[in-house]
Amino acid sequence: MPPMPPITKAFMLACVGMFCIGLLLPFGSLEVLLALWPLGSGRFWPWQVVTYAFLHGSVMHLFFNMLGLWMFGSEIERLWGSRRYLHFLLASVLSAAVAQLLFTQLMGSIYPTVGASGALFGLLLAFGMMFPNRTIIPLFPPIPMKAKVFVAIFGGLELLMGMSGGSGSGIAHFAHLGGMLGGFLMIRYWRGQAPFGRRR
Repeated sequence: MPPMPPITKAFMLACVGMFCIGLLLPFGSLEVLLALWPLGSGRFWPWQVVTYAFLHGSVMHLFFNMLGLWMFGSEIERLWGSRRYLHFLLASVLSAAVAQLLFTQLMGSIYPTVGASGALFGLLLAFGMMFPNRTIIPLFPPIPMKAKVFVAIFGGLELLMGMSGGSGSGIAHFAHLGGMLGGFLMIRYWRGQAPFGRRR
């Protein structure tokens, strides 16, 4: 197994470290300042559009996000290099935050959002675009499928669950979709494709 590239390793260590710090502090202390709070909650601060990605609500939430970062992020970073990969992660995290802020504003939600899932869904989309015919076997369901099919299924499920009111489960479906959209637009920008002009 090749060594884990530096940005993926640093991101994962930061997420695990923040989770451990949160266990040592009074419950909810980190979330008050670092989670992504809705605009109308009175607790929103600009830095939260980045810091929310380093917080996780449970061990399983952390585990599956870190597993996805390791599986998909490592290979994307080796393909693109650390600098471009970091820009892509940031674009996915920010676009996921914007999508979630818009959704919570429309719905009048007062609950915060945490997790690296927006970045992970951006990486899923990138993996599907870079390696569309690579066969992968997801944990659920454990059925071999091409990466492009896997991404299309997950994106469609997120849209369906978001539109059907699945946000009541505590899962930020529109943040996931926002991460995918940000990642898609970033790749289109690098390629000089619409809606962006050709790069010089």
